Amino acid sequence: MLPGMNLATRMSRLGTETAFEVLARAKALEAQGRSIVHLEIGEPDFDTPANIVAAGQQALANGFTHYGPSAGLPALREAVAADFSRRRGLDVGPERIVVVPGGKPIMFFMFLALLEKGDEAIYPNPGFPIYESMIEFSGATAVPLVLREERDFRVDVEELRSLVTERTKVVVINSPQNPTGSMLTGDDLKAIAELCAERGIWLLADEIYSRILYDGVEHDTALRYGDPERIVVLDGFSKTYAMTGWRLGYGVTSVAFVEKLARLQTNATSCTAAMTQMAGVEALTGPQDDVDAMVTEFQRRRDVIVDGLNAIDGVSCRRPHGAFYVFPNIRETGLTSKDLEARLLSEAGVACLSGTAFGASGDGYLRFSYANSIENIEEALRRMATFLRESDTAR
Repeated sequence: MLPGMNLATRMSRLGTETAFEVLARAKALEAQGRSIVHLEIGEPDFDTPANIVAAGQQALANGFTHYGPSAGLPALREAVAADFSRRRGLDVGPERIVVVPGGKPIMFFMFLALLEKGDEAIYPNPGFPIYESMIEFSGATAVPLVLREERDFRVDVEELRSLVTERTKVVVINSPQNPTGSMLTGDDLKAIAELCAERGIWLLADEIYSRILYDGVEHDTALRYGDPERIVVLDGFSKTYAMTGWRLGYGVTSVAFVEKLARLQTNATSCTAAMTQMAGVEALTGPQDDVDAMVTEFQRRRDVIVDGLNAIDGVSCRRPHGAFYVFPNIRETGLTSKDLEARLLSEAGVACLSGTAFGASGDGYLRFSYANSIENIEEALRRMATFLRESDTAR
């Protein structure tokens, strides 16, 4: 910290994403001439489909370069509502949609609108690290809900129930899940949503990976169950349409809460970029062939990396049902998650993340993103196997 900055104390409660720190270290090694296989960053390695890029370019040419409504352009809110209703089998109107620059603002705005000192919010651990960071930044207490490998990293509803107190105001769920690739069943979602409804608790359902599913698994949504007035569904375009840099996400909630989220957006960003929103309209209403092809390729890569990890002594890995991450158990290697993360990067040239980047319950695991080519995944597996074999011999 620079002398004399006098930062607000809440800044000490703000966390980060370790993925970007590991990426920086990996890039520094590459600048020195090292060969690095990147399996640390959670974004598709595909380009945004050409029809979406063309729509964004056309929007610029057509003058979509000005302010728009804080809740989003009507054309995109209508497209999101139609797509959401069709895919989830629910009747959701555009007035229940708020468009934001990326998925994170939905989390942040929701927590800022609801949480304050003395409140508690329950979040999955291991889980996306920004949940805990934003809860703590709001002044509330972040309460971890441990996801256990023996349950395929699904929420234990009875354990969730045991964590609920009179101070619990928000519960966060994520399905398909980052970092484990697990999915909640319809029964899980129903039980969680009904518990929240019984206790008057808000539910944030992060469904950003809702289209990236494997083996014929179908996605279900918590909005089908419980109290729709206290449920916020988060989704967006970054993962499904390889649009991470476009910054385009949305929330689905009650009309009354849309107004509160839109007011926060007015104060924070004014609105989401208009040309980006028009690209989003094309993404939802145009051909979906590129999405289907990307998911098919992700499934091929998933099988390669899971089989390869399970062939390495000391490593075991469950087969994820969605998203594009694996979360192998590395306890039998004799190395901690942080040590193995650091040594794989520095000694083997494989960039991945320690399970502890996703919370204390991730100790004993690593996260690999398989948003990379099969050729690179196989090279990373070869390097990891060689490193562990040679380090075991050295011991």
